[in-house]
Amino acid sequence: MKKLTKPGRISIVMAMLFLGTLWLFPMWRIDLRAPQYPGGLSMQIWLNDIKGDVPIINGLNHYIGMNEINKEDFSEFIYLPIAMLLFILLGIVVLILKRKLYYYIWTAVFICIAAFSFYDFYMWEYNYGHHLDPHAPIQVPGMSYQPPLFGYKKLLNFEVLSQPDVGGWFYIGTGVLLVSITIYEWKKK
Repeated sequence: MKKLTKPGRISIVMAMLFLGTLWLFPMWRIDLRAPQYPGGLSMQIWLNDIKGDVPIINGLNHYIGMNEINKEDFSEFIYLPIAMLLFILLGIVVLILKRKLYYYIWTAVFICIAAFSFYDFYMWEYNYGHHLDPHAPIQVPGMSYQPPLFGYKKLLNFEVLSQPDVGGWFYIGTGVLLVSITIYEWKKK
């Protein structure tokens, strides 16, 4: 079995450090701007929590029939930290064994976790923005309020921007790093 190169071993340490930032910084943020909120409102999604102007956003969302955002409703806040810790521990094993095949498998595991994470986040946004209370005080026929997964969207008089925060950029950077080094290791055959 082929040995992992020095850049491969260094990338394992870097990936683990990158993922460590998820406990220090928010992963994602959703910013809302409207004439009645000139300073804007924001919501930061952490690895295991949701913070920011959530009570105000919940109050506004009540009028259009959206469910409240509550930390307790997200099983992801339990499973994602565990998945990241297990992934980091698996990285230590790959670092000790120094085998390319294990590195490839480790990278594939991360890609699967990341793909599922983004899919899960999209589905949460979809359900949140489409399953509205039919008895809401304000109803706009045919309107849904799904925030964008990534980027900008206009929802009634609100401008919504959804993007990675510091931890999210490190999360994305981890994927880019692992895939890049996997390609490098593959070509070094």
